[in-house]
Amino acid sequence: MNGIKGIHHVTAITSSAEKNYEFFTYVLGMRLVKKTVNQDDIQTYHLFFADDKGSAGTDMTFFDFPGIPKGTHGTNEIYKTAFRVPTDEALAYWVKRFDKYEVKHMGIKETFGKKSISFVDFDDQQYMLISDEHNEGVASGTPWQNGPVPLEFAITGLGPIHVRIAQFDYFKEVLEKVMELREIAKEDSLHLFEVGEGGNGAQVIVEHNTILPNGQQGFGTVHHAAFRVNDTKVLHEWIERMESFGFGTSGYVDRFFFESLYARVAQGILFEWATDGPGFMGDEPYETVGEILSLPPFLEPKREQIEKLVRPINTVRSTKHIEKEYL
Repeated sequence: MNGIKGIHHVTAITSSAEKNYEFFTYVLGMRLVKKTVNQDDIQTYHLFFADDKGSAGTDMTFFDFPGIPKGTHGTNEIYKTAFRVPTDEALAYWVKRFDKYEVKHMGIKETFGKKSISFVDFDDQQYMLISDEHNEGVASGTPWQNGPVPLEFAITGLGPIHVRIAQFDYFKEVLEKVMELREIAKEDSLHLFEVGEGGNGAQVIVEHNTILPNGQQGFGTVHHAAFRVNDTKVLHEWIERMESFGFGTSGYVDRFFFESLYARVAQGILFEWATDGPGFMGDEPYETVGEILSLPPFLEPKREQIEKLVRPINTVRSTKHIEKEYL
């Protein structure tokens, strides 16, 4: 069986595509590599923030469903997304940066031997920065070269996804027997699983939690998390595998930028398997990626209709000189 290689992307819900763009671009210093729409709901923006090259394993994406209520955090949810930074020293920079931009954070802590900072955005979406200082395993990406964060401190990709679950034994069985992750550490109610080459880019932190009520999806919460697989052939093997274990799946889905499979693996937990390619950089020039509304070929005939449905958002950065902020 060709296994999962690591985390591919995390998709969450925002109350405002505009505020989300400003936060990720100018506070977090991640690069908008695709401004498109939700392929299943074309009135909804879908923004992709990633590393400089739009590499698989580096992107966090957002829907802004019109009129959706605020979500609530609880158990049975993918509740926090981590981003990788190169060193422990980078975290000290981020404390100053978060203080400057009035981003609520918890200061530097240590979990499973890695230093990290938990923080939230304007929607109470939960994030973490994690240091790669003592990390081995899946390589990270390339920081956004023209972003505001000095390259030696900048975000390079996705770290462990955090899941809260009430039925831990069941979920552990899914991760280990079905998805071929392995549990490598435990601290109190937290369990650390990894897959493939392991390391920050291939880990899931699972919190066994029977106290909190169920999380409710809405803005400020994660919609799903995706795992990397090599190619179409491997994706089809996973479709067969998931169905052989009795999971209902989406079957094969062509998202143009990658190919996918979706399966709800536990209450409140939607996982996706996504191919590494073709990627985000094929249909726009490197210099101006993310600046125009990009549509996959099957939506291109509806461009006029879509452009009337979604409000314009100015995401032009190629004409700006963004100063690196040393704090």
